[in-house]
Amino acid sequence: MSNEVLEVKYGLPKEVVYCKRCVLSNQNPNSTRELSYSPDSKKESTWVDGDGICDACKYADMKEQYINWEERKKMLQELCDKHRSKDGSYDCIVPGSGGKDSRFVSHLLKYKYGMNPLTVTWPPNMYTDIGRENFESWVRDHDNISLKPNQATHRLLTRFAFEKLVHPFQPFIIGQKLIAPKIAIKYKIPLIFYGETLTEYGVRMKDDINLRPSMPLHYYCGEHDFDNIFLGGVSVRELIEKHGVDRRDLNQYLPITPDEVKAFPLEYHFIGYYYKYHPHDVYYYAVNETRFKPNPERTEGTYSKYASLDDRIDGFHYYTAFIKFGLGRATFDAALEARNKIITREEAVSLVRKFDGEFPKRYFKDVLEYMGISEERFWQVIDNARSPHMWKKENGQWKLRHQVS
Repeated sequence: MSNEVLEVKYGLPKEVVYCKRCVLSNQNPNSTRELSYSPDSKKESTWVDGDGICDACKYADMKEQYINWEERKKMLQELCDKHRSKDGSYDCIVPGSGGKDSRFVSHLLKYKYGMNPLTVTWPPNMYTDIGRENFESWVRDHDNISLKPNQATHRLLTRFAFEKLVHPFQPFIIGQKLIAPKIAIKYKIPLIFYGETLTEYGVRMKDDINLRPSMPLHYYCGEHDFDNIFLGGVSVRELIEKHGVDRRDLNQYLPITPDEVKAFPLEYHFIGYYYKYHPHDVYYYAVNETRFKPNPERTEGTYSKYASLDDRIDGFHYYTAFIKFGLGRATFDAALEARNKIITREEAVSLVRKFDGEFPKRYFKDVLEYMGISEERFWQVIDNARSPHMWKKENGQWKLRHQVS
């Protein structure tokens, strides 16, 4: 037996352990850290005890056994009754791209609860054809503000995020999370509604602020300290002084200031707190009630056709997660469906082994051109990102040391 001590990157647990009920492992990063501006932020295990069951599965049990969903719906009705506009003005914001979740939330609020939502969109880096079609059909039924950032800056940040963090989606995620509160403050709209809770995807329950009926605004708040705010792994000061980025083109990536928080109080609510969120139910609702269209073919890296369809870079977001954490798109899809009893764990394992880590080749050339890097540089970054405790090379091929079984 080898006594070799293997390097562990990203602050992950040394031992790889898979959930006994779904197919997530303890290498799953805490995604509540996505808004962290530091490139050195540590990842934490989704397990909080030693029973081998991830918090997402425990939350699925809670949804079935302990939550009175009729009472939760009454709470939502009371919240809407309190804030519903009397003069036709906007009374809430629903951020989204026109995917199944944002369609479900906006349609439910407008046509069941009589609210007047303003939908807001931080557009994809590069729309797919189906993503563009779904967005256009979504905004037939809702007013929408779509704010696309300066593309020269966004491309640069995306490249830095890939090269320094192996996370090409980070600038998009930061802007996506900030656009709703910034628009809400600008237009004095007091409520923001999101869809499912983060625990659905494996975030520890004790860290998931969405498991409360409302979320404090300070989650998105901070001082504009240009030495300690990092975008794509580069400080704002360095972006301006070394890379020639115009300060004005960074506004949408900077946190809300404490003064803005004090000036206009906002409430964040999650429909997943009030409704028992089920991915298939939401999908069929979106199809039947809002004209949502799934992908015409299987999404690369997984077996499904209806989630995360709108951005050509999206597949590389999941592929880099597979490289860093051993968990790809098929793992997250299969885990969600296993804990919701759509498929068995045995079926989930089979799907993960068949599809997880599949390279998203369809838009590869588009993504390289968007980031302005060569194919050689791409693979250099990818291979340097592999954590030795998770990966080994055999006969010139990279293989995971541990796979779900």
